[in-house]
Amino acid sequence: MAKNSLRCVAIACRTQELNQVPKEQEDLDKWALPEDELILLAIVGIKDPCRPGVREAVRICTSAGVKVRMVTGDNLQTAKAIALECGILSSDTEAVEPTIIEGKVFRELSEKEREQVAKKITVMGRSSPNDKLLLVQALRKNGDVVAVTGDGTNDAPALHEADIGLSMGISGTEVAKESSDIIILDDNFASVVKVVRCGRSVYANIQKFIQFQLTVNVAALIINVVAAMSSGDVPLKAVQLLWVNLIMDTLGALALATEPPTDHLMHRTPVGRREPLITNIMWRNLLVQSFYQVAVLLVLNFAGLSILGLNHENHAHAVEVKNTMIFNAFVMCQIFNEFNARKPDEMNVFRGVNKNPLFVAIVGVTFILQIIIVTFLGKFAHTVRLGWQLWLASIIIGLVSWPLAIVGKLIPVPKTPMSVYFKKPFRKYKASRNA
Repeated sequence: MAKNSLRCVAIACRTQELNQVPKEQEDLDKWALPEDELILLAIVGIKDPCRPGVREAVRICTSAGVKVRMVTGDNLQTAKAIALECGILSSDTEAVEPTIIEGKVFRELSEKEREQVAKKITVMGRSSPNDKLLLVQALRKNGDVVAVTGDGTNDAPALHEADIGLSMGISGTEVAKESSDIIILDDNFASVVKVVRCGRSVYANIQKFIQFQLTVNVAALIINVVAAMSSGDVPLKAVQLLWVNLIMDTLGALALATEPPTDHLMHRTPVGRREPLITNIMWRNLLVQSFYQVAVLLVLNFAGLSILGLNHENHAHAVEVKNTMIFNAFVMCQIFNEFNARKPDEMNVFRGVNKNPLFVAIVGVTFILQIIIVTFLGKFAHTVRLGWQLWLASIIIGLVSWPLAIVGKLIPVPKTPMSVYFKKPFRKYKASRNA
């Protein structure tokens, strides 16, 4: 029965003389129920079937790099059968120690041994609430990010100790819910997949926004600093920078942070506890786009009068046209680069764009407001009206960022985070200082 994932309950009886049973309540509380000379009546196998979709949810979590472990009070035979049924164990060959272990054996190990064994444990049977807590502590000491599901009061310590505690909203006790970070309303493990997908989506959206924001900041800073140091005049005025800042912060955050979760996120490896927020891929994309924008706009700043054919016009007006062109081309670069920021590691930056109407609406509103600022807010924004040729040139300058992003993604990046290279000099300095 246990091998078929049935929980076994034995029913037995014993003949007892009535005069041997205490009648007073105080004596009855102290009286021990006889457990010898029992007559076995039956053994009942109780089936607690897995919910529909649990096996698929376990498969998705495993493919996403999330190792699913089962900690239960059932005996090892029952625990093994349930683990095989729901896909936590793929075959009988995996059901060997220490992959499958009893809670008593685990708790008797030393702290160092528990940390080593915890990496290999997939199923723990005959476990107590303290065993679950010890397993969570051992995994966290190994540097793993631990999520725990539970519904009982005895699960509260493990739920509180874990990085992410997930309690059951229907069968869970109030103590478990208070100790957890997330409450699963339908008590279904399949909902954990949604939690993982949404969590990764939030993290990915933050990275997209940071990449987009840093690109704008780096380009604007270098252009104004170089222009100010060389000629004493800046092409991007204060009001123009405020508008760029509005695109970068408010509208950019709304556009990129509202990207819906996709199944593609479940094919990524989990992010480690100490991994940097800005990855090498983001650094590559940022540097490629920033270098392009800075190079083009500095060429316009220093040679724009001749390139745009403004040498024979009034000098003051020609400078205003040149600066307006720089501002307009800079904004167009950000509008087109916003599409690149959606997919930092994919060639097709338009995949799924139709599923986010807010993104399309924000890009459209930004483009319309840019036309209004350049055309009608001349004195306020320090701009002059541009002809259709200059508008076309600005759009083409921004459009180049799309093929450039594809070329940039062909550049290989090292797996070691950039922050490691920056830390080495400080470590050497610290070591020599301590010496």
